[in-house]
Amino acid sequence: MECTVSWTGAAGTQSAMGFIAETGSGHVLAMDGAPDAARPHLGGQNLAPRPMETVLAGTGGCTAYDVVLILQRGRHDVRGCSVRLSAERAETEPKVFTHIHMHFTVTGKGLSREAVERAIALSHEKYCSASIMLGKTAQITTGFELVEA
Repeated sequence: MECTVSWTGAAGTQSAMGFIAETGSGHVLAMDGAPDAARPHLGGQNLAPRPMETVLAGTGGCTAYDVVLILQRGRHDVRGCSVRLSAERAETEPKVFTHIHMHFTVTGKGLSREAVERAIALSHEKYCSASIMLGKTAQITTGFELVEA
């Protein structure tokens, strides 16, 4: 897996903190820093997600992918899956994630709570490399609601 991240600021200046990531699969992702009121020339312009937001989003995508795939492989009639992630970070550098809560909303026809619970657990214990990595610094908790289609 490869990725190239390039600064989009003007050559020789520190006027902006925007970056473009070009992934090995041929996709592009923009990232930007937060505006810094104390040092406006060093902050971002709020034009794209923060890099750590993309880490959180990628983790959500990784675990939602697993949950859907596990349910489908179990021949469950899953019709929708979303996960809302909320995270807390350390106050000092490096500001790693210290707690992440993932709340899943899984929609399907005749899905059992046990099947969804098992899919979420398998994702977090075995398959989702992103959440397993983040689990080295963050306490990860989960919850879910089941919606009948």
